[in-house]
Amino acid sequence: MQELQRTLGQLNDYLKGIWVKKRLIMVCTWILCPIGFAYVAILPDIYRSQAVVFVDTRSVLQPLLKGLAIQSNPDQEIQMMAKTLLSRSNVETIARESDLDLTTTTDKEFDDLIDTLSRQIQLRSTGRDNIFTISYENKSASMAQTVVQETLNLFVEGALGNNRRDTDTANRFLDEQIAEYESRLSEAEQRLADFKRQYSNILPLQGTFYSTLQTLNNDLEATRLLIKQTNQQVDSLKNQLSRAKKTGDSFGVTNETESVLRTRYDERIKALEEQLDSLQLRFTAQHPDVIETKALLANLEKARQKEIDEFLNADSGDENDDVPMSDLNQEIKLEISRHQSSVAALQVKEQDLQRRILELESKIDLVPQIEAESASLNRDYDITKKKYEELLSRRESADLSRRADVSAEELQFRIIEPPLEPNAPSGPYRIVFYTIVLFLSFATGTGLAFMVSQFSPLLIRASQLQQVTDYPVWGTVTHLHIDDIKKSNRMRMGVFLLSSGTLFVIYAVLVGAELLNIDLLRGAL
Repeated sequence: MQELQRTLGQLNDYLKGIWVKKRLIMVCTWILCPIGFAYVAILPDIYRSQAVVFVDTRSVLQPLLKGLAIQSNPDQEIQMMAKTLLSRSNVETIARESDLDLTTTTDKEFDDLIDTLSRQIQLRSTGRDNIFTISYENKSASMAQTVVQETLNLFVEGALGNNRRDTDTANRFLDEQIAEYESRLSEAEQRLADFKRQYSNILPLQGTFYSTLQTLNNDLEATRLLIKQTNQQVDSLKNQLSRAKKTGDSFGVTNETESVLRTRYDERIKALEEQLDSLQLRFTAQHPDVIETKALLANLEKARQKEIDEFLNADSGDENDDVPMSDLNQEIKLEISRHQSSVAALQVKEQDLQRRILELESKIDLVPQIEAESASLNRDYDITKKKYEELLSRRESADLSRRADVSAEELQFRIIEPPLEPNAPSGPYRIVFYTIVLFLSFATGTGLAFMVSQFSPLLIRASQLQQVTDYPVWGTVTHLHIDDIKKSNRMRMGVFLLSSGTLFVIYAVLVGAELLNIDLLRGAL
């Protein structure tokens, strides 16, 4: 509590010290206020013009052309255009279109004008709604409107023009790339055609060389085995016939030879055997049909054996004898002839297989190299062709996108609030400036009075003397001319109030004139 009282007492001493030096406050206020008020009053009027535009990025064609045409993100495009609107090149265009460049005579002045325009032209966005506000302040109301109008035109035309320029640039690039890839594709096709003509006799083996060689080797082994088997069959028949001729025994024929020889009774014997089997299943051995069939089968077997014996006996004579051959002899001779013909055909096939194998083996070092070169040529050709087809597809998509842009714009600019020429100035904010001048004047005077009171302090209370010195204060004596002092203080108070009141009256007049839109300076002149 004592600390609070001490603090309040010290604060009271400071205020009294400032009050004693209040003439400094009057001096500062009467120096700063008139200068500040006059400066604010002569500030030129600023006119503000603004435009509000809504960019509609919705399009009916977007969902219809999805996957068919190249589509860009219109929201990203408009945001990028908004960010680059106040680039130096665009600001220079705005300055020239609005004739602001006529106010400059040197490059330095023109650069300063561009920098000032870049700072003063304001482009604000509300966010996701794609509503943009363009504003600009100038001393001339018509110039403010012109600058905003030119900025708005540049914003609209720039966004639409960028789409056109981007589409044209993409089309030119695609055309150039297609022409280049078309030339490369023609060269690749020519190289591939020359390669095929050069190695036309080897290319059919491409990719199947080793498998073809293995197949031919397998066929050769199979053919040789078949020739060997056929020769063995021919030799077996000849050996059997030779032994039968030497012994002169027609019954010396082995079962193998007999099984090879065919007679005219073979089919009938086979049919009777099958018939006999069927009869024995139904009847006993004493049945007349069974007995008759057995007798007929025995007669046929005798006739068959007789024909074989006659064939063997006919071949046992001299080779130069003109003994007519039997049917069985003719049949066996034909069988041997057929086997020999098969051997001859197989030998021809063997020679052809050997020739083809030798031909392939002679190319065993060349074919892999040709295969590698052919694979490289085909790979280059396939890659070039694939890229060429992709570029053609992209160009078709780009053409479709361009036609879609022509038929319906992706960006629809709707002017919500057009730029108008302002009738009343929007600035400067003189009321605020007047208030700031008044406040700073009194604050400066108060601060100066406080500093002077601290550098040359005055003892106002007896307790101050006790704090400054170590002597005790036993009492205080009233000034003998206290009435004159009070009268003088009242006079100083009146002067201070009159001074401060006059300044407040001037401030009130200025604020009132500003509220009533009265130009006091122009009226005074």
